[in-house]
Amino acid sequence: MAARQEPAAKRSIKDGVYTEIQANRGEREYGRTCEHCHGAGLEGDAGKEIPPLVSDPFMRNWNGKNLKDLFELLSRSMPADKRGSLSARTYTDLVAYLLRANDAPAGSSALPDSPAGLEAIAIEKP
Repeated sequence: MAARQEPAAKRSIKDGVYTEIQANRGEREYGRTCEHCHGAGLEGDAGKEIPPLVSDPFMRNWNGKNLKDLFELLSRSMPADKRGSLSARTYTDLVAYLLRANDAPAGSSALPDSPAGLEAIAIEKP
């Protein structure tokens, strides 16, 4: 008789799913590739229809989704002038930076660099 496989346990960004090292790398990359559009404070630019990446508007938009969704959006559409040009690790580092900027706690394990590993991590307001 084959063993029944249990679904992977769902985690939340509240569980400390990224490391400070990842978030620091993401912050540096944000300064190089994202800040010129999204702003130094991740505030976006409503006049140019550039969404904020921090605070209530960001969390309302992403609440209930998972990190795979965020990773895929970033890797498919950013940076706007060179879509998809960064490595998977760099996009994961950017996700970690966005989590930290939105008050999600850091932990001792790094986010995985693959969309499949990010799917089981829910985005919830910290």
